[in-house]
Amino acid sequence: MKKSPKTRGARKPRAARPPSSAQLAAALNSLGEGVIVVGRKLLKDGLIIEYANENFCRMSGYTADELTGQAHGLLHVDRGDRVRLAQWLRARQLQQPLAGESTLRRKDGSTFSGAWLFSPIKNARGEVQQLVASYRDTTERRGQMEIEGHNQRMEAVGRLSGGVAHDFNNLLSVINGYCEMLAPELVGHPDALHSVTEIHNAGRKASNLTRQLLAFGRRQPMVPRVIDINRFIEENAEGLTRLLGDKGKLELELESGLPHVRTDPVQFQQVLLNLTLNARDALHDRGRVTISTTTREIKAGQNRRATDAAPGRYVMLTVTDNGTGMDRDTLGRLFEPFFTTKPSGKGSGLGLATVYGVVQQSGGFISARSELLVGSTFEILLPEVNEPAEYPVNAPTPAIPALPETRGHEVVLIVEEDEVLRKMVAGMLTADGYRALDAANSTEGKSRAATSPKPVRILVVNLTPEGEKLARTLHKAEPDLRVLNACNHNAQRTLRWLPVEHQMSLPKPFALSELLRAVRRLLDA
Repeated sequence: MKKSPKTRGARKPRAARPPSSAQLAAALNSLGEGVIVVGRKLLKDGLIIEYANENFCRMSGYTADELTGQAHGLLHVDRGDRVRLAQWLRARQLQQPLAGESTLRRKDGSTFSGAWLFSPIKNARGEVQQLVASYRDTTERRGQMEIEGHNQRMEAVGRLSGGVAHDFNNLLSVINGYCEMLAPELVGHPDALHSVTEIHNAGRKASNLTRQLLAFGRRQPMVPRVIDINRFIEENAEGLTRLLGDKGKLELELESGLPHVRTDPVQFQQVLLNLTLNARDALHDRGRVTISTTTREIKAGQNRRATDAAPGRYVMLTVTDNGTGMDRDTLGRLFEPFFTTKPSGKGSGLGLATVYGVVQQSGGFISARSELLVGSTFEILLPEVNEPAEYPVNAPTPAIPALPETRGHEVVLIVEEDEVLRKMVAGMLTADGYRALDAANSTEGKSRAATSPKPVRILVVNLTPEGEKLARTLHKAEPDLRVLNACNHNAQRTLRWLPVEHQMSLPKPFALSELLRAVRRLLDA
């Protein structure tokens, strides 16, 4: 018999050769993160650096030679990082890496946020010989998180401010309304009339306070006009100079030939006043406030953060002072309503919140920078407008407007949840000859209208969805219905199914004289 040929066995795989030092260094340098290799022994200032890759050198500002032999603690600002590291090293197994994120210091003294991860390097017997640490610059990410958190807080406070302003407006409508009703009765009693006038003036000042709250929450209605910013500043310069008094000098550095901007002149005047007041309170000897204007173009890619201005062309207005300056914590809360560093009773904390709201409503952006004992700079960017400027003339208003006698007779339904305000308006309309029905809500209003012997000719209501539903119901019964939207500042609406001349908005807090004229104007339309 022939012998079977021997079966050839499979060739055994060749053992992989360990990478050379040059290969390891090349691999570490190719990583996107900074990497260091450190010794196992923890000294007072940290672990001794034995190797640093190129990215770590770029991140820290040191060369590899400068880092070798140094303790890694020279980069860590917070000593707590080394405490955590010491506790981790005391563990026997070191099974899990040690991760953290903290402030790190570069060679030039500047700081940045960095995330780091320490992992053990073990020998064949499982003993820890060295540690490898990777570092990643997280400054931009942390900055973005801080901005998002700040924006969320500002939005929440803005919503709260709008709600508070709504409640204030109801109360102020009552206070100012009764002052208007009392004033004609006190013509022969000058002392009593003076007292009522003072109450009314206080109510008007409180109305300005609610407008500031609404401006911050971007719920204040704007009356925007195209203005020449340089002319606007020059027209207000005398008042701003008086505002500074002997605390400092006002200087203007206005670039000629600027494009125009669109904003509410009345509200933007408040921006100038508030920024000047803020600067005045920070001034010391030889104080100086400089208002300057120029143009700026933001190109695509320059707006890296969420709060940066969008790409486009802007008119830039800056207000700079050489006062006491602000620290970082104060800068972070600068535009929050009711935040103030002034003593109790010296400031409401609404000035810069108002500035923030007006600039935002104007489609602009505002930022601030400051340095302690050097001064502060506020920078406002407003989109440029290629249209001719408008210059409105604002007529002064009387302290207490006289109530007109319209002597109506129609049926008026007032729907208002605030009982005091509702009863006051109903009583005033009744005294003027109208048949006034009042209700706390739309359901009650529908019931009151159904039992009225005559149809409702005009509905006074806040046009929420429920309010509009009631208006539709009444309109079916009375096609000639008129609607007066006694709304909050952020709720001005138009009913598409009702003729424009048969509807009107009257934001709170309104004067009773305005309400009477609005009712009569709608009915006579």
